[in-house]
Order: sequence, then structure tokens, then C-alpha cells
Amino acid sequence: VVLRTLQVLQEHKDKIWFLRFSHSGKYLASSSADCLVIVWEVMLDGHVSLKHILPGHQKPVSCISWSPNDDQLLTCGVDEVVRCWDIGSGQCVHVYEKSGVGLVSCAWSPDGKYIFCGVNDKSICTWDLEEGKELECWKDSITSGIADLGISSNEKEIIVTSVCKENMITLFGWESKSEKLIEEDQTITSFSLSEDGKLLLVGLLNGELHLWNIDGFVRLLAKYNGHKCCRSVSRSCSGGMEHAFIASGSEGSQVYIWHRLSGELISKLVGHSGAVNCVSWNPTNPICSPQGVTIVPYASGEDRARER
Repeated sequence: VVLRTLQVLQEHKDKIWFLRFSHSGKYLASSSADCLVIVWEVMLDGHVSLKHILPGHQKPVSCISWSPNDDQLLTCGVDEVVRCWDIGSGQCVHVYEKSGVGLVSCAWSPDGKYIFCGVNDKSICTWDLEEGKELECWKDSITSGIADLGISSNEKEIIVTSVCKENMITLFGWESKSEKLIEEDQTITSFSLSEDGKLLLVGLLNGELHLWNIDGFVRLLAKYNGHKCCRSVSRSCSGGMEHAFIASGSEGSQVYIWHRLSGELISKLVGHSGAVNCVSWNPTNPICSPQGVTIVPYASGEDRARER
């Protein structure tokens, strides 16, 4: 597969921290240390055009989460608030906050009825979307120092990383109160869920990526390495037909792509001049053959975002 730069996106004025395609692949959202979120629309020819610039956060935006039907977007400022945006109008429709504390991460429930937020007082809170009211809050050893969270596809487990337990991921069943643990021998820097919620890709401080099955019995499936370790968070992802590929940024200004099953490093994408912080794979435009194409935007500090 010959990969070439299609477009360079330069609307952000500072480091891009997060990129995420919508579930339909029609939109791309990016967030930055410039405190802005930008929503881009993906054209039929694969190019991207600016749809909305979403102001309002007072701190860098570290987390983005699309609603299941892609009509709304959650954004979270660092130790700040979570904002909910209407994608059609670009308007903020609700602000989720807790008095005296800041929110650090956010995620939608797969049924779209609730949102979950990690809070800097070491708790996890859930809100009802229709009424905007807080429903429940957990605070115990499981939630100690939330760094990031996600929701499994069966809607029964919250996936949590902690700043206090740097080498551990907890899968917490909020109804059953059960726990499943993923323990690594290195500090965890990031994780990402596959679109179907069955695979968890974990980034480690030593530069390795570990792919875990979390559908039922938790087990390690594969390890990927060869890229230069990032001192900061580098968010990787899976993508392609049946999640056939793994993609990750690196401190060495390249994007690395591996074959998921074989672990073979199959491509290095060049073009950036600084560390690549985040990659995102369009879920509806996968590489499915040698002639296939895909969009893999990725972001670094010195550059803005590129597509390949």
C-alpha cells in the first residue's frame, strides 16, 4: 500500500492532544492545548473540511468522546468541566461539573443514555443525559486517582487507569461490583478500545504496545514494538477491516503501522518534525486490499495534523 500525504490541517494554534473519528466515519474531532475543539467533516474523496470550531474551555482539552449516533460530542478540559456539543449547530447544549473539583476524562455509555466522568477527587461519576443530573458516584480503592476511562461494549464495565496504580488497568463492573485486572510490568501511558469494544490496546512507557482481549476472559493477544518511546502520552489505535492493523505515533516523529495478527511492522509514515501524540483510524474507510485507502490523521506538537 502506497501512503502519501493528502492534507495538512493547521487550524489549531498549539499541540494537538486528542483525535477521534465519529463512529460513522463522517466526522473527525481534534482537541488541543489551545483550549479549542475542532470538528472536521470527511468528504467523499477523503479530504477533510472544517465544520465547527468549539470554544469555551478554559484549559487544554485532553479528552473527546462521540455519542453512539454521532449527533453529540463530549469534551473534557484538564481538571475542568465536560461540555456536550450538538454537532449540527456547533452549540454547547450542557456543561457537566462538580463544585470544588475538576473532571479529567469522559465517556458515553454505548446506549447513549448516560455519561461517565473521571474526577480529580479520585471518583467516577455518572450523569443522566435527558435530565442532566448526577446519578451515582463511586470513590474507593478502585477509582484511586483516575487518569483515563472507557466503557466496554456490553455496557457493564468501566475501564480505568490510575495515576496511583501506574501499571494497572481495572475493569470495574458497576452493576455487579466485580473487578478484573490487567497488570503490566511497565507504567501505562494510554489505552484505546477497538470500535467493537472487544480489544484493548495498551501503550507502555518503554514504547511497547500490548493488545488485550477483554471480551469475556481477559488475555494478552500480542505485543508490538520497534518505535521510539514517547516521554509523553502517545495514543495508539487499531483499524482496518476486522481491526487488521495497529497504528501508533512515536517520539521519533513517525507513525508506525503493524499487522495485528503477525506483529510485523509494515509501514512507517514520515512527515512530522516532532513527537506524534495521537492517531485515529476511520472506522468506515478501512484498508481492505492492496488497492484500499484509509485516512489516518495524526498529530504532533510542532506540526498540526496530517492525513495519509
